[in-house]
Amino acid sequence: MITKEYVSEVIGQAAEQYSLNTAELVQKILDVPEKEKTQQALMYALNRIAMDQPNWTFVAARLYLQELYMEAARNRGFSQEEQYGDFYQLIGTLTEKGIYSSELLDSYCRDEIDQLGKEILPEKDQLFNYIGLFLLADRYLAKDHERNLYELPQERFMVIAMTLMQNEQPHRRLDLVREAYWAMSNLYMTVATPTLSNAGKSFGQLSSCFIDTVDDSLDGIYLNNWDSARLSKDGGGIGIYFGKVRALGSDIKGFKGNSSGVVPWIRLINDTAVSVDQLGQRQGAIAVYLDIFHKDIMNGFLDLKTNNGDERRKAHDIFTGVSIPDLFMKKLEEVDENGRSIGQWCTFCPHQVKQIMGWKDKFGHPLGLEDFYDEEDKLYFTEKYEEAVRNPLLPRKTYRAMEIMARIMVSQLETGTPYMFYRDEVNRQNPNKHLLGAGRTSIYCSNLCTEIAQNMSASTVVKEQVDEDGNIVIVRRPGDFVVCNLSSINLAKAVPANVLERLISIQVRMLDNVIDLNTIAVGQAQVTNQKYRGIGLGTFGWHHLLALKKIHWESEDAVRLADELYEEIAYYTIRSSAELASEKGSYSKFEGSEWQTGAYFERKKYRSDRWLSLQQEVSRVGVRNGWLLAVAPNSSTAKIGGSTDGIDPIYSVEYAEEKKNFKFKVTAPDLDHLTYEYYRRARHDLDQVWSIKQNAARQRHVDQAISFNLYVRHDIKARELLNLHLEAWKQGLKTTYYVRSTSQAEIEECEACHS
Repeated sequence: MITKEYVSEVIGQAAEQYSLNTAELVQKILDVPEKEKTQQALMYALNRIAMDQPNWTFVAARLYLQELYMEAARNRGFSQEEQYGDFYQLIGTLTEKGIYSSELLDSYCRDEIDQLGKEILPEKDQLFNYIGLFLLADRYLAKDHERNLYELPQERFMVIAMTLMQNEQPHRRLDLVREAYWAMSNLYMTVATPTLSNAGKSFGQLSSCFIDTVDDSLDGIYLNNWDSARLSKDGGGIGIYFGKVRALGSDIKGFKGNSSGVVPWIRLINDTAVSVDQLGQRQGAIAVYLDIFHKDIMNGFLDLKTNNGDERRKAHDIFTGVSIPDLFMKKLEEVDENGRSIGQWCTFCPHQVKQIMGWKDKFGHPLGLEDFYDEEDKLYFTEKYEEAVRNPLLPRKTYRAMEIMARIMVSQLETGTPYMFYRDEVNRQNPNKHLLGAGRTSIYCSNLCTEIAQNMSASTVVKEQVDEDGNIVIVRRPGDFVVCNLSSINLAKAVPANVLERLISIQVRMLDNVIDLNTIAVGQAQVTNQKYRGIGLGTFGWHHLLALKKIHWESEDAVRLADELYEEIAYYTIRSSAELASEKGSYSKFEGSEWQTGAYFERKKYRSDRWLSLQQEVSRVGVRNGWLLAVAPNSSTAKIGGSTDGIDPIYSVEYAEEKKNFKFKVTAPDLDHLTYEYYRRARHDLDQVWSIKQNAARQRHVDQAISFNLYVRHDIKARELLNLHLEAWKQGLKTTYYVRSTSQAEIEECEACHS
């Protein structure tokens, strides 16, 4: 219950800290019946959150904390005045109930757990604003099977730290747990949603997203569906590349015109996404990608989510992405003397390309157009594409390039998708392209949130056999099935506190440990995860940081800060991975990579003394992780961190946050008369060219990609939207995420990548 003492202490402290007049609140609390005090007080505080009084959110958070403390005390049997109960008892109780994994008690003795329990700092709960605390409690704090709350915020952070550090060397393990707890409890960083939700528990896995390449076979298609269902069940978002699957009307076993193309298979995946939800919390989230030179791009793919056309060829519950080579973007710029677009674009069936063109790799395996990309000095894809166009025996459909682009933009304005994946730039910048040879595509698409870019290949069925016990065994040759392991720096807290060096060191270790601790249901994903040890350290709170630094979004200062800050983050991240490699060994495919040869550093023009020194160290000791940086969207976890989403501008200075089970007002973080000027122009008011420039500056230092949205007015002219896409491509962006129009309802995103 809320007592007079609590009113005078906690509410009084908040009032003094944030210069709020809480006299009316205090009186209301004391006047209402005991059982209604908490809710009445909370509603009063929430209703007073506004642009001119934003700090009522912290009063509301402290009132809500009291509710959480009371509920945990009641369920765990300790006095509510203690706030936090016995930590060892909590672990024992939830392990006995089957909520926590037994690994915590197996890995740590009672004395160690008691020591760590004393490290928990209840006062860190006061860093939360209301929406952050509400989301953390509602979605992530451990509850029993009857949904009774047991775990409190600082205990969740400590359990995550203990889980991720459990296999470290005993003599330093507790210090590493303390360091990880320091990083999380101060809200300097957040772990990805699956880690935040599942670490220490007996169910679920810790990675965010997965990317699969579908083989052009019935086995490949159905096994992909099975793999997708199993990953979705455990809470993973999925990206799927369909570019190798034969097109509508292609032959099957030599019988002409029998292939139904990719659309029916995508509809099957759509049904899987709906049917197999993510741990019962939300519908499965799957993105499917297709090349813009695939014949089915205009045979239904670009219309999968739109509201016009044949509903039997729709898949409204998946997300779409288009893989685009430089050559297509160049075709968009071809015009006649009247300025009319004249660039022609041909689409092909990948199966027919392999049949007729006869391209093969060094092992004699057939290759398609999708297997080549343009380097800066050698246009491998362009040569193959033009060779295909010249072949009179190869069937194709020919369009004006602008006709295809118009279909893309119409779909984007209506549905937000397809995402754009600039395949040549992605493959050029890939530090691990050494495994296939010059001009050979290693990366075909991105993930559900467009920030991951890692080597991909299809898994294939080798044979089906009966073993000596009579069991039927399907033998699969594993391809590179990409796994995303994510966490993010809270820029608005970590940068002002000057803790990036210390923070990134522990953050990279936490991410690397996720790889060894994770138990992924799909075997080939587990193999790939261990093979490359790819991680994705990202950021959120960019607009918040700009406001604190008094930098306008539409300015060269913002572009300059993006360049300088992300170079700093890249340096500490690479150095931390090199330090881990020195301690634990490099990833298995380091030899010959651009990390090892130094080509990565040379391409980035990292020439300062510290960079040259780091380059030499990396060449000598290696790096622990094949990929290191990826900037995810960060919506819910950014709110938990009390900051702004990802690299996005704010939605509005003040708005109503509404989901299925709540609605309340939210204001921009650290809003006052000084920061207002830098928040005033929100998402759809800002010139998106400045956003592209900022993102190009940070992309230079990010070895993977960035979840980057374009915000446009619903009445934007086609030429203006086209120019934004052309600008993004010219500036070297690897991907763009949603095109968010003012006419669209708020798009429901996958939570998995919201690290």
